[in-house]
Amino acid sequence: MVDAHRTFVIVGGGLAGAKAAETLRSAGFSGRVILIGDERDHPYERPPLSKGYLAGKEERDSVFVHETAWYAGADIELHLGQPVTVLNRDARSVELGDGTVIHYDKLLLATGAEPRRLDIPGTGLAGVHHLRRLAHSDRLRNVLAALGRDNGHLVIAGAGWIGLEVAAAARGYGAEVTVVEPEATPLHRVIGPELGQIFTDLHSDHGVRFHFGGRLTEIVGQDGMVLAVRTDDGEEHPAHDVLAAIGAAPRSALAEAAGLDIAPRAQGGGIAVDASLRTSDPHIYAAGDVANVAHPVLGTRLRVEHWANALNGGPAAARAMLGQEVSYDRVPYFFSDQYDLGLEYSGWAPPGSYDQVVIRGDAGKREFIAFWLKEGKVLAGMNVNVWDVTDTVQELIKAGQPVDPDALADPSVRLESLI
Repeated sequence: MVDAHRTFVIVGGGLAGAKAAETLRSAGFSGRVILIGDERDHPYERPPLSKGYLAGKEERDSVFVHETAWYAGADIELHLGQPVTVLNRDARSVELGDGTVIHYDKLLLATGAEPRRLDIPGTGLAGVHHLRRLAHSDRLRNVLAALGRDNGHLVIAGAGWIGLEVAAAARGYGAEVTVVEPEATPLHRVIGPELGQIFTDLHSDHGVRFHFGGRLTEIVGQDGMVLAVRTDDGEEHPAHDVLAAIGAAPRSALAEAAGLDIAPRAQGGGIAVDASLRTSDPHIYAAGDVANVAHPVLGTRLRVEHWANALNGGPAAARAMLGQEVSYDRVPYFFSDQYDLGLEYSGWAPPGSYDQVVIRGDAGKREFIAFWLKEGKVLAGMNVNVWDVTDTVQELIKAGQPVDPDALADPSVRLESLI
């Protein structure tokens, strides 16, 4: 019971915060664990918000990390629906919106990210949506169903993962969908132009219309309702609802106001942490979407907004808070489901960082693995409708050794033999 007098506070009621609380208890921490979230819902996972739950294939209860009773059973004190407004590092305390002050011995910031907003006329209309929280998905699910019934039009600003997953869900309901994207292909910043056409074709085959090379400049409405959108190249598209899917920004204002080191925006922004997820204050840690990690394997600062980072980062931060040796060296990973296409992506290879893309399999049939290489070294891999290869792909990345591109592309050569 050596920890009984200590209080660990977690700010952020998402997956990272919930898994950190779980890890503290499973590791034997006997002090107070206080989990603070600004949403009234218990901690939940975000992937279903744009995938199974949004598409009507999963029930709402399936999104929650733990059943409600688990928190009381694990002696986790919950403060839900209360934002933290002040972080006082000198007093080692946080103040909630209702004035409650809570003192901590160690603090974990898992405040996540928030959707970027369109800065154009018409964003105050009733049919303009964002997708980040469960309440957003609740609302959008009803909207998509109504659009499908009424042959309505959804315009999506942004052809990133969220935009494409929502497009797939909307088509599943029967809604008409137009995606407006300033780049020449979808997912340009993640997979580059070489593979973007595959996703253009996938969605076009399912009736999605794309408007590439343009940005929204105005949402046109009447009587508070959306009628159309206009783009900077003079085009106009009919719309009954609009989804802004133009990325997310780390919720680091609390940390910044408290004087913690913040990573430059060019490196992804967010709270700067070392490989143990510790901030510039030795009593404060950060994990999940808001944390910008000095990655010990990739050799760069990295802020990752995907599910696996929250799933693994929360427990890693918890172990570090307990004084354990932690080096958060997980290879970034995410997955996506769109129509009959499923994929897993491992690594980090933004445009400009690689000099070759190698395809193993049949890209035309959408059954392949893509590898992004730099001087023969595998930076990232994406398996599309090919399964049980993620561990091997990640081992290739971690090895950091040149690989023969011809062998990498040859399905008759076992991937394991290339490590």
